Amino acid sequence: MFWRVVPALCLPLLLAGCLFGGGGGGDDRITPRAGPVRPDPRGPVTLNLPTSRETQQCYADLSRQNVRFSPLPDRDYGGGCMVVGAVQLIDIGVPVSGLKGMRCPLARTFVAWLRNGAAPAAREILGSELVRVETYGTYACRGIIGGSAASAARISEHGLGNAVDVAAFLFADGRRVTIERGWNSSDPREREFLRVVHKSACRRFATVLSPDYNAAHRNHLHLDMGRGPFCR
Repeated sequence: MFWRVVPALCLPLLLAGCLFGGGGGGDDRITPRAGPVRPDPRGPVTLNLPTSRETQQCYADLSRQNVRFSPLPDRDYGGGCMVVGAVQLIDIGVPVSGLKGMRCPLARTFVAWLRNGAAPAAREILGSELVRVETYGTYACRGIIGGSAASAARISEHGLGNAVDVAAFLFADGRRVTIERGWNSSDPREREFLRVVHKSACRRFATVLSPDYNAAHRNHLHLDMGRGPFCR
């Protein structure tokens, strides 16, 4: 079986502890649990789990989309944080900053959203090619941010490698449209572009949260494949 993956000799560099770093620009909808969210200070435990059929199918789907990626080991970080069936996206056609390990279904949906939602919207609304996307990352072992104390004790989808926070879009004409400034920009085209990519995301991801949701999302779009559908 063949996937468009990074050769095995490159994997040791990718499997360093920082691989699942970054992430967590704000709040999100979450999976309930009891007790505080704290990763194990001894570090993650690599799990010896068989690759599920769902994950194998996801690898095949990414390969058909000409996406270069590397499968990652399943890891339990303690405190309820666990990342299973994850990949590192290497080349999806548009550079994306801040991306670390993320569950394969999230990666597949993210690629489709950028290629079939954001990129066409950039051409049609702003008249320029999308050349880069900035994110606040994917995995972060934590509870939700911006909610109550009880909410903070619940695992965020970021703690499962199942969420990504998008902060800005860069275009070939030199324009940079951020969620924070562009959402209510004085430029109607910027506002329209962000509303269109938001609507496109809502058709693909389980949960999409924007600046209209709460103050914790003033500077990013939260996209996840957890519970849903929920779009705000």
